[in-house]
Amino acid sequence: MTEWVYSLSSALLVSLISLVGIVTIMIGVKRLDRVIPLLISLAVGALFGDALVHLLPEAFETSSSPALTSLYVIVGILLFFMMEKFLHWHHEHRARVVNPVHPVAYINLVSDGMHNFLDGLIIGASYLVSIPVGVATTVAVALHEIPQEQGDFGILINAGFTPRRALQMNLLSAALALVGVVVSLSLGPSLGDYTVFMLPFTAGGFIYIAGSDLIPELHAEKELPGSLAQFAMVVAAIGLMFLLLLIE
Repeated sequence: MTEWVYSLSSALLVSLISLVGIVTIMIGVKRLDRVIPLLISLAVGALFGDALVHLLPEAFETSSSPALTSLYVIVGILLFFMMEKFLHWHHEHRARVVNPVHPVAYINLVSDGMHNFLDGLIIGASYLVSIPVGVATTVAVALHEIPQEQGDFGILINAGFTPRRALQMNLLSAALALVGVVVSLSLGPSLGDYTVFMLPFTAGGFIYIAGSDLIPELHAEKELPGSLAQFAMVVAAIGLMFLLLLIE
């Protein structure tokens, strides 16, 4: 029952991050925009750190075939790549052929819901390995979700939703992480190689997100002080992942 309590609590915490739009309303978009690059930097370090410090070492330790484990990492990278390509294509296609306002918002909600469901699967699978691995993965997911949910909130507002409606829809989409946890913990133990696959698969997905989606965002900063601050945040998040090893 321990993994159920930790997994559902972690998924609930990640889901509540969808309410970050309240912060946007309270402090204003301009102020938040100055903080977002630092949050993205933290997410980069957390994703790389969790993948390379926790998930991959655990995956190779429990695997009977290092080559197969490496293949699962590649599968994770490629699947996240193809999923993102499909969502981008679907977004652009719908934007051209139908009303580009509300339909785009709903497409964003569907894609975000799929992402949150996958987050729930990942969180549940990580707690099946151990509580420390689950905590590290939850931290990585949460830090990634903060800037993403802020962006999703902005999309819904720009599409014509009221702030209250945007928060409600974002929270509903985020709640699919809880569904993902239930599916993961219900089916995972009955699938013998579930964590053997999910650990390197998750590591591949985290490496793809950090390297393909987040690091390019940081290159928008051209000034030395801002770049050094970003680097410091990346290193700090990686350091946090190493610190979490102490509780394993």
